[in-house]
Amino acid sequence: MSDETRPGFLSRQLRTWKDHTLRSSIVTLILIGAVVGIVFGDGFNFLLEKTNSIEFCTSCHTMKGNLAEYQKTAHWTNRSGVRAGCPDCHVPRSFGAKIYRKMEAAQDVWGEIVGVVDTPEKFEARRMKMATEEWARMKASDSSTCRACHNFDAMSQEKQGETRFKKHMKAKEDKQTCIDCHKGVAHKLPKEYHDPDEDE
Repeated sequence: MSDETRPGFLSRQLRTWKDHTLRSSIVTLILIGAVVGIVFGDGFNFLLEKTNSIEFCTSCHTMKGNLAEYQKTAHWTNRSGVRAGCPDCHVPRSFGAKIYRKMEAAQDVWGEIVGVVDTPEKFEARRMKMATEEWARMKASDSSTCRACHNFDAMSQEKQGETRFKKHMKAKEDKQTCIDCHKGVAHKLPKEYHDPDEDE
């Protein structure tokens, strides 16, 4: 009796075929999933980077005014040629925090669309509220976006001058964060802002 006519041969062949089909299906699904994941990941990353540019951030009418005032600061033009863009200060580096910040920033886009801050006058009327929220966010993160470029331990007394250097070392000792002293470093201060140090 040949193998082909033995009892169970067909059932064994069918089982082998099913196992092969199942393995092929699983491999195919994994490959499709990997391709979809790569395409989605690259597309998502592309959009994330596009929304992380000065051009995107200042594409709203109101932000053009912010860009003009920002271009007068040392974060735009300086002796070392290092330029900090909007996301360098306003978007955290870690992925999770970056995504959360992007979701928060959607309210700014919405405010422009529905007319909350769609004119320079409306923006100025809300500048103190928006600045206060941004300062609080920066303080809560220990000015992590500032510290991505600025480091107390890398500061030079010779280049800073004795007075500034001493203030920075005192801030380090007191565990202060950058935004405690450097409000208005890249944007003009709101007209309602009162510096508590002026009272001393």
